[in-house]
Amino acid sequence: MDLSHTPEEDEFRARLREWLAKVLPTLPAGPPPADWPARRAYDLGWQRMLYDAGYADVHWDASPTTRLIFLEETEKAGAPYVGANFVGLLHAGPTIAAEGTPEQRARWLPPILRGEEVWCQGFSEPDAGSDLAALRTRAWRDGDDYVVTGSKIWTSHAEVADWCELLVRTDPGAPRHGGITWLAMPMDAPGVSVRPLRTLAGSAEFAEVFLDEVRVPVAHRVGAENDGWRVTMVTLSFERGTAFVGEVVACRRVLRELARTARENGRWDDPVLRRRLGRLEAEFRALWRLTQWNVSEAEANGGVPGAGGSVFKLRYSHARQELYDTAADVLGPDGLDLDRPWVLDRLSSLSYTIAAGTSQIQRNIVAERILGLPKGR
Repeated sequence: MDLSHTPEEDEFRARLREWLAKVLPTLPAGPPPADWPARRAYDLGWQRMLYDAGYADVHWDASPTTRLIFLEETEKAGAPYVGANFVGLLHAGPTIAAEGTPEQRARWLPPILRGEEVWCQGFSEPDAGSDLAALRTRAWRDGDDYVVTGSKIWTSHAEVADWCELLVRTDPGAPRHGGITWLAMPMDAPGVSVRPLRTLAGSAEFAEVFLDEVRVPVAHRVGAENDGWRVTMVTLSFERGTAFVGEVVACRRVLRELARTARENGRWDDPVLRRRLGRLEAEFRALWRLTQWNVSEAEANGGVPGAGGSVFKLRYSHARQELYDTAADVLGPDGLDLDRPWVLDRLSSLSYTIAAGTSQIQRNIVAERILGLPKGR
């Protein structure tokens, strides 16, 4: 893997920096964290600005190095995150680009890039989270439609989404991994109801979704019927392998801010704290290099990340928790004040060893697909 930059990539970085310096001061203040309709409008407005400036397709069509330059520079500049567009831009969109038909790509990809449509993820169920193959949401064929009944939970951005990447069981008699199908479901279809869930941090970006004989056109199936598990692995490889790239840069910025705060409030005199901060600096430097490797590997594999994404997800989840535990140590008693920086981030970090596949699931993937160990019974 060659990590040096070409003159074209250096020119891209300089042009992006110049554009960010010009447009970021013109943005309005962001909406309150709990106002998801307003956040949807704000996030999609930013996505439209990226589209008009020619940067919207960096996540999909640019080289790995260009993609990393974009993420690094936007995060350093304090640009808005993808927010409500997260699932569409980083999960569903790349999956459709890799697995969809030409007609599906033409229908769904441009609206995602233009900031016109939001997607949510309908994978987990009350009894099928880490054991995703245990899902029971049923879909049966009725002419040109699938009729879907069941429920989903932890459905990201469901209350403001236009579409849902949905996993359903189309052959209940098949082996667990063999009877699953990946569908694109319109969220305004009759029979869809959404109930928001409030997290420990007080936000409501997740929801329960109930499906009562929802009709989804067969033309909205991505991949073959009963081949949804393979398509799902493509989605999850993006979720674990490249979707957290910008967050690594953000964590490195937080680490620098923690060191500065520790110097200001006297905590820097604690040698144990200094060692923790130094070790975390090494952790996140290594994670950035691993990110570069994974994105380069994805390019070699036609854009789909490999099992190295699980190595990254496993270590990143724990490193993020350690980072915000250290933030609480730096803040001292102020670490209990929800209005202080990093306190809500610490609460949300608790979910990272569960979300996008638990740490135990990632260990199993590493053991089986990288180390070649036998599957557990």
